[in-house]
Amino acid sequence: METVLLVLHLLVAIFLVCFILMQKSSGGALDGLGGGSGASNFLSARGTSNFLTKTTAILATIFFLTSISLSIYYKNVERKSNSILETAPVEQNVPAAPAVPTVPTAEK
Repeated sequence: METVLLVLHLLVAIFLVCFILMQKSSGGALDGLGGGSGASNFLSARGTSNFLTKTTAILATIFFLTSISLSIYYKNVERKSNSILETAPVEQNVPAAPAVPTVPTAEK
């Protein structure tokens, strides 16, 4: 179930970004691909704007619902801890420092 919900969430996010970029903006964005007021659109400029606006609103609602669903699901799932601190041994054996040989010095 979690995989299906996660894949749906990712697909909705990708489509949401695409639909937002296709809408007409003052900067241009990607409105030449069908979201703007081009002459080659199969819908009128107003109809395309309404379609993109409604689709964006629906995708945004689905995005928020899947986000909330995923957060609730992962909150209730018991997971194994992969923390290094919890899996590290408590007591460590540190080897003794090697003995440093002493060099005889000449006395004056």
